[in-house]
Amino acid sequence: MPPRSATILFDGVCNLCSGFVQFVIGRDPNQYFQFASLQSDTGRALLAQHGLTPTITPETVILLENGQAYAYSTAVLRIFRHLNGGWRLLYMARVLPRFVRDAAYRLVARNRYRWFGQQESCLLPTPALRQRFL
Repeated sequence: MPPRSATILFDGVCNLCSGFVQFVIGRDPNQYFQFASLQSDTGRALLAQHGLTPTITPETVILLENGQAYAYSTAVLRIFRHLNGGWRLLYMARVLPRFVRDAAYRLVARNRYRWFGQQESCLLPTPALRQRFL
């Protein structure tokens, strides 16, 4: 039986990351994804539960799905796979060597604050979306 949901851990003060969460919410009508900031107590607990150290964060989006943790480009591609419309076609990029995909991912991740800025505090969901945030 497929899981009812997956969890996306994201950098809650990063404008790019928060924008990505909003992007996913807008293309996830089945509400497959839940969200937690990496800076939150819940986010840190989920990292520990999956044996992930803080050194992997907050440079990456982490997807927790089917008892597995996925990071970097693999996480993003697996997220796209569940979105409506043509976005799921981007999952085909998994055929590219992971070192190439992850190099591009890390380039953006290292520069995300400079290119997109950051917030003073984490994203506050609307009351309608609050149930999807852990």
